[in-house]
Amino acid sequence: MIRLTRLNDEEFVINCGQIERVESIPESNIILVSGKHYVVKESIDEIINRVIEYNARIYACAQRMKV
Repeated sequence: MIRLTRLNDEEFVINCGQIERVESIPESNIILVSGKHYVVKESIDEIINRVIEYNARIYACAQRMKV
């Protein structure tokens, strides 16, 4: 899950595993595999970085559990 901000400054979290694509319109429009979409303040690069960080945390946790 990643934290994002709607245009009205409301924060919410989204399951980043459900993101199909992200478009710039010029705001970022996140389209989920279900077809639902969210317009957010974060740039495409910020969204990508948050997804990468989230996945890295999941991977690190899994590695610790192997020990």
